Amino acid sequence: RDLRRVEYGDERDPEMREFLQKISPTNNADKIRSALFIAQGLNDPRVPASEAEQMVEAIRGNGGTAWYLLAKDEGHGFSKKTNADYYYNAVALFLEKHLLD
Repeated sequence: RDLRRVEYGDERDPEMREFLQKISPTNNADKIRSALFIAQGLNDPRVPASEAEQMVEAIRGNGGTAWYLLAKDEGHGFSKKTNADYYYNAVALFLEKHLLD
C-alpha cells in the first residue's frame, strides 16, 4: 500500500481521495463505449484480481462488453508459455471480433 501511495497519491488525504475517486476507472465505467479485454493473474502482487473483477462487473453492469481472462497460476503478467499462448489467442479473437466486425 505504501508503494501505491508514493506512486499514485495518499488516499488518506481528503483532497487526494476525492481526486482518485474522480479518475477511478471503475467510477467512470459508464463512459466506456468500446469493448474491453481484461487479463489478470490471480497471484498478482500489484493488482488484486478483485479490482479486475470490479471493472468487469462495472462495464457489464452498464451494458458494455468486457472479456475477462483470469490465469490462476500467474502473477503480474503472463510468463508461463501455456498461459501466454492462451492470452495471445484470446487477444487475437477479441481484436478480430471487435475491430474487424
